Parts: sequence; C-alpha cells; structure tokens
Amino acid sequence: MSVLISATQLARLIDAGQRVAILDVRWRIDEPDGRAAYQRGHLPGAVYVSLEDELSDHSTVGRGRHPLPSGRSIEAAARRWGIRDGVPTVVYDDWNRAGSARAWWVLTAAGIADVCILDGGLAAWRSVGRDLSTDPVEPPPGNATVTHQDLYDGALPTLTAQQVGEVDLLDARAPERFRGEIEPIDPVAGHIPGATNLPSSAMLNPDGTFLAHDAIAGLLADRDVDDTRIGAYCGSGVTAAVTVAALAAAGYRAALFPGSWSQWSSDSDNPVARGDD
Repeated sequence: MSVLISATQLARLIDAGQRVAILDVRWRIDEPDGRAAYQRGHLPGAVYVSLEDELSDHSTVGRGRHPLPSGRSIEAAARRWGIRDGVPTVVYDDWNRAGSARAWWVLTAAGIADVCILDGGLAAWRSVGRDLSTDPVEPPPGNATVTHQDLYDGALPTLTAQQVGEVDLLDARAPERFRGEIEPIDPVAGHIPGATNLPSSAMLNPDGTFLAHDAIAGLLADRDVDDTRIGAYCGSGVTAAVTVAALAAAGYRAALFPGSWSQWSSDSDNPVARGDD
C-alpha cells in the first residue's frame, strides 16, 4: 500500500469485506487526549490510540517532549489494537494530519508493513457520505511483529542533534514560532541555525488532503531545498511527521529529527537563530 488511502478507497475495502485495522489517533496541541472525541463518533471498527501514552515514551529523558517509544512497546500495543501481519492498517485523525502522521511514522519505523494515512482524515470520511459509530470496539488480538526495537535507528531515517547540519533542514512550525516572535510551549524561542521554514500545514490542501507531487516540488524549489537530502523537525517531532509523510507520498525521502526544537533548545550549548534567515 502507499502512504495515503482515500476515503473512497477505504470504503470500498470495507464494503468488499476486506479486513482492515483502523486506528483513530485524534490529538491536537490544545487537546492532546482525543478519547472523548473518539467516543462521540469514530469510523466503524476503529480503535482509539493515544499519541501521548502509546506513541510516545515520556519515561525517556533528553529527547524532547514526545520521545519515540520502543519497538517492544509498539509491538504490544499493535497487537492490542488488532494489527495483523498481511492486513493493511489505516490511521486517521481530525486535525491537520498530525496524529495520523505520527502513527504512520512510528508504526512504519518499527517495521510494520502496509500502514497508510486516511487522506483528508475524519472529514474526508464524512464527505463521501459515510457514517460514524459510537459503538465500543474490542478487536481480536493481533499478531503484528516489530522488526526494529530502536525506532531512532529503525526502518525510517532519523537525525540526531549532531546531524541536522548534514541535510537541508525544514522547520515545520508556524512562521512566527520559527522567527522566534512567540514560543507557546518550549522555554526558548527561535529555530535551529540553517533551517528553512516550511510549515506542515502548507503540505495540505484546504480540505486537509495532502498536496500532489508537483505542488510539493514547487515548495521545495521555492526554498532551494536539495530534494536528495531533506530533514524535518518541529516542536517535538509530531507535526514534522506530517512533512515527512507528505514528502514520502510525493516520492521524496526525508529524515525526522524526533526530539526537534524541544530537544535542541533544552541544551544551552546549541546555538539559536531568530528572524527569517
């Protein structure tokens, strides 16, 4: 499967009786716990996944606000969610593809195959006339096998703080945070020197679907980005996964700096840049 699946394609799979594991990964900066939203209505058969508790490991120190979980914990969670070898997994959210991109990145980096993002999220599902469910979901246990125990050295490329200068680094945060005019979350405002601002929201169409290849190629060209050596970061590695997923869907391979600005700015020895450059 590709990085993305449309709502129409997913509906056809379900209508045809094909087994699909569906994960609801609703998360947003101002509402990190999406369980209440899930309970108000979710895709039929979808299992709720907590980005904070299951797609992050807050016991890890020194690696930002949303450290990556271990492969072992992801394997246990994936089986709890009903993910099975040979069965596609579809992840979705309702806010800027942040939750679903994080899930796609984590599961793919762990070595789980056939994971894709519902293009356009929950709104796309509703737009094709499909209903939501409020029924509780208890999937049968899955048998997914994780092949990478360390996601920082897994199936998808990552960057350490020492490697960010080796790539054309994209900052996926809002322009005002990049410039250091505001910083609502982390204690230091600014950006990693040498980075170029490309907000993750710019990778999406107004309806929340991902941009096509030509549009993304134009964004990279406008910023003189070498498309053979791209890296991405954000505040804590969540919304930068949207950038990585968008690039992957368009045929580019980009490395994620998982700790992102929250890790970089926590080390007083790291330089900080402000302004547009």
